Amino acid sequence: MEVLSNLIAKGNEFLWSFLLILLLCGTGIYYTIRLRFIQLRRFSEGWKLVFGSINLHGTKHEKGEMSPFQAIATAIAAQVGTGNLAGAATALISGGPGAIFWMWVSAFFGMATIYGEAVLAQTYKEEHNGEVTGGPAYYIKAAYQGPLGQILSKLFAVFIILALGFMGNMVQSNSVGAAFSEVFEVANVNVPPIVIGLVVAAIAAFIFFGGTKRLAAVLEKVVPIMAGIYILGSLIFILMHIGAVPNAIRMIFVGAFDPKAALGAAAGITVREAVRYGVARGLFSNEAGMGSTPHAHARAKASCPDEQGLCAMVSVFIDTFVILNLTVLVILTSGILGSAKENGITGIALTQGAFDAGFGSFGTIFVAFCLFFFAFSTVLGWHFFGAVNAKYLFGSDSAVKVYSLIVVLCIILGSTMKVDLVWDMADFFNGLMVIPNVLALLKLGSVVVNTRKLGKG
Repeated sequence: MEVLSNLIAKGNEFLWSFLLILLLCGTGIYYTIRLRFIQLRRFSEGWKLVFGSINLHGTKHEKGEMSPFQAIATAIAAQVGTGNLAGAATALISGGPGAIFWMWVSAFFGMATIYGEAVLAQTYKEEHNGEVTGGPAYYIKAAYQGPLGQILSKLFAVFIILALGFMGNMVQSNSVGAAFSEVFEVANVNVPPIVIGLVVAAIAAFIFFGGTKRLAAVLEKVVPIMAGIYILGSLIFILMHIGAVPNAIRMIFVGAFDPKAALGAAAGITVREAVRYGVARGLFSNEAGMGSTPHAHARAKASCPDEQGLCAMVSVFIDTFVILNLTVLVILTSGILGSAKENGITGIALTQGAFDAGFGSFGTIFVAFCLFFFAFSTVLGWHFFGAVNAKYLFGSDSAVKVYSLIVVLCIILGSTMKVDLVWDMADFFNGLMVIPNVLALLKLGSVVVNTRKLGKG
């Protein structure tokens, strides 16, 4: 296990120290300029499109399609998970408060990137056996004709199955298991994390084998409720510590360029680490440029690709600038970050400890139950993204069933693993799937721009 951990660490050092930061931020800047800062100009339009199509009564469409809101709910379900609760905490420990600034930067440019992803997903979606499908594998193949396109699209399909379907879902169950272990410890009850993994796996399997319609119907109800509860609880905590908010914001901006001034020289954090962990955890949280959420946007029954692109931008905003920021402010205003770093507390345990500072032992329970729903919805979304690619690779429903069974096993296994290794493996495979997706985004930039011109902006 130690050998594997060292190999993964070296791979992440290569991917995240320069290559992926350049690719992701570069692509976001490229689309921001070519689309004339669309994330600012047309954000309000996207907001109206998303929340004007809310319907919690299970809107039905033929050919496996979703309503625009169902597609956004599926995308947000994938985005709003452990990255918002546990990922924000690990970014603060590893990269300091300054990492959050770089999360914001990557998310801002990522809003333009995800617009492009959604537009391309809509533009190149296909219909197979009476079912609409699409995603990066399809537009990668369109971007690079011939053998190169085939190779890149299939590599992407393999990487996303490993990154999200297998490794990513291990991260989700790992965090849920750790969170409930804290709850059971408070209650003096001995329940192994694997028990929670088995519960999550059993419920997820029921929905996995129910198809797209069951997935969409569940997520369009769960996502608004879970987000609302967490936002309300976080706002109450922050209001209780409102006097500490200015210093928390100061720590973020100072730490982005001088980490020692934010946490002290003893923290040993550099600007390079702040950037690396900010962008890495930001990607894991909002998934812009990663190539995951386009699978949901491809299924949307949208009036035009441009409108679905606008909806996609809103999902990044909700994920990073609303929910993730609430977690960050809770941790920073709680005042426990310094002691947590000294004592090696990270991940979901840090987030629970922060809420405990304001809510007492109820904080641990609150975070555990919020995380359960956040992680569970992400498991559903990531399974769906991987399933699309399993079918793309093997072309049969039986292959999807085998894939689903492996995901169930990964959920169970992930609940028992060491947190650092699970996160490192997720970072590594997330990084690999970015490369073919970003190459296609850059190649098809003119398609996205021309689609935008056919829209309203």
